[in-house]
Amino acid sequence: MVFSSLIFVFVFLPLAILLYYISPKILRNFVLFVVSLIFYAWGEPVYIVIMIFSTLFDYVNGVLIDKYRSHKSITKTIFINSIIINLGILGFFKYYGFVVDNINTIFNLNIHVETLPLPIGISFYTFQTMSYVIDVYLGKVPAQKNIISFGTYVTMFPQLVAGPIVKYSDIDKQLQERKVTLDRFGEGMELFIRGLALKVLLANNIGLLWTSVKTTSMSELTILTAWLGIIAFAFQIYFDFRGYSAMAQGLGKMFGFDFPENFNYPYISKSVTEFWRRWHISLGSWFREYVYIPLGGNRAGLLKQLRNLFIVWFLTGLWHGASWNFVVWGLYFGLFVTLEKLFLLKWLNNRMRVIAHVYTLIIVLIGWVFFEFDNLSVAISYIGIMFGFNQSAFLDNNTLYYLTTNFMLFCILAICSTPFPQKALIYIRENLKLPGAICIPIFYVILVVLSTAYLVNDTYNPFLYFRF
Repeated sequence: MVFSSLIFVFVFLPLAILLYYISPKILRNFVLFVVSLIFYAWGEPVYIVIMIFSTLFDYVNGVLIDKYRSHKSITKTIFINSIIINLGILGFFKYYGFVVDNINTIFNLNIHVETLPLPIGISFYTFQTMSYVIDVYLGKVPAQKNIISFGTYVTMFPQLVAGPIVKYSDIDKQLQERKVTLDRFGEGMELFIRGLALKVLLANNIGLLWTSVKTTSMSELTILTAWLGIIAFAFQIYFDFRGYSAMAQGLGKMFGFDFPENFNYPYISKSVTEFWRRWHISLGSWFREYVYIPLGGNRAGLLKQLRNLFIVWFLTGLWHGASWNFVVWGLYFGLFVTLEKLFLLKWLNNRMRVIAHVYTLIIVLIGWVFFEFDNLSVAISYIGIMFGFNQSAFLDNNTLYYLTTNFMLFCILAICSTPFPQKALIYIRENLKLPGAICIPIFYVILVVLSTAYLVNDTYNPFLYFRF
């Protein structure tokens, strides 16, 4: 089940909210836990066993670490065992085929690989349970003794299948006590509606253009069409994931939780470093706190800092998928982050903002090519077309058709990639009291109607980050 579906918006969500609020406060975590299991089982009835195992396993690990805290060797053994088992489960389902395929290639073998569907959200909830055990081991948070509260944290359906990655320390107190006011609930509804509109009206529509370009033969692509295509994909993946994150945050508020911000207008960045401070913030924060800093961060000299950066970026790429294109994508960005740290950022800061912005967008767009194409040779060929290395024409009739039919959509996407729409809403609400009180509710009703109308006739409605 996805958020951008009629059955979720008009059946599952209203029933979940009703059950939650008619229940006494002492039972609300239990209700949310059960509802979340139903949500996950709707699409993954078999793999729910894995998620329940991860929940029980790390709940017990947290309790045991807390119980034997005075025995360093015991707690260390429990901690290491937890990390190995968690990474082992994730590695088996996500990377088993990838490893075997590479062994076959290197040693010219023919080991059969049984194709296993990837459990939805396993990368996200595994990182969440691991962060909990790590924080308990380090004494940053107390162990959660209530299995239902811990299960609620792990399985909470708003952020279960595609994040944001919520660390236990983010919502520890909220699991015990939370309060939802009418204003807060309304804020959550607004966030959810905006996220739904970003996903359904923007990401899905521009995704159709990228699908058309991607399925065109490389020999028929023009330079401008190649650029239009990858720009379309850049908008699609941003509004797809940002829309989902906004919906998750909105749902969280409806149930009394504050989830961390996952996006902060990354396409207005003026460096690759800034872009990654604004894109998938919860993932970057996780790797910084649990990988980069434990490795020594920037405290052990320049060479070790560069080593730590490349380890983090290698893992960031690999986290996104079991394919070499993701590894290359991660190391590609790691290279530019490193160059910026060494000298490039200082150079960019001494140039006009527009130069820094254009540089960042070009680097990011090239990166999206590596991200989207599983075959590295195809990705390189596509980049070659973008820069005219394949003797491609600059434009043709298809290019003109894509431009004319999507011009207004590109303009809307560009504007919505900036803080301007959000600032406009805030200004209207705070400074135009009466018009705002009338226009803003109408605006949200229009978004709901348009999104619903699109979903009724829906034939293209993927969530790109579900595969990670």
